[in-house]
Amino acid sequence: MLIAMAGLPGTGKSRLARLLARDLRAVVLSVDPVEDAYLRAGAVHDDVTGLGAYLAVESVAEENLLLGHAVIVDAVNDHPAARQQWVDLAARVGTRLWFVEVQLLDEDLHRERLTARGTRYPALPEPGWESLAERARALADWTDPRLRLDASLDDAELLAAAKDWLDA
Repeated sequence: MLIAMAGLPGTGKSRLARLLARDLRAVVLSVDPVEDAYLRAGAVHDDVTGLGAYLAVESVAEENLLLGHAVIVDAVNDHPAARQQWVDLAARVGTRLWFVEVQLLDEDLHRERLTARGTRYPALPEPGWESLAERARALADWTDPRLRLDASLDDAELLAAAKDWLDA
């Protein structure tokens, strides 16, 4: 099984990915720490570095899926090409793909959580609130089937909603 998380930074994708991983005994592969590693190795912070992080995660995801492990990809996945990458991977390895979009409908709470998380990585800059508008438009244009969850739910409610959808 391949689960691809999606949603704006600061909504709670990583939180739900960890909850699901513990429950499903799945591997979580996150794009941000990979991109941070590239930057710490001297790469320039640009679109190529971001793409490289997505491709590195795809490679590790493929290896784990071929070994029979469930994989959860933790990434914004706001661009159609990023989402297509997971569709293609699932087809290539013959596994089922679920997209889970995490939202935070309360804008004040979203801004608060984004700011409160501080600096998580040594080299990868944290996105500012102002940078989210374009990504929000890209996600709003997404019409493919997916589970959409409001991350203002508590952990138990979030996990139960995700598992119900995965089991359906």
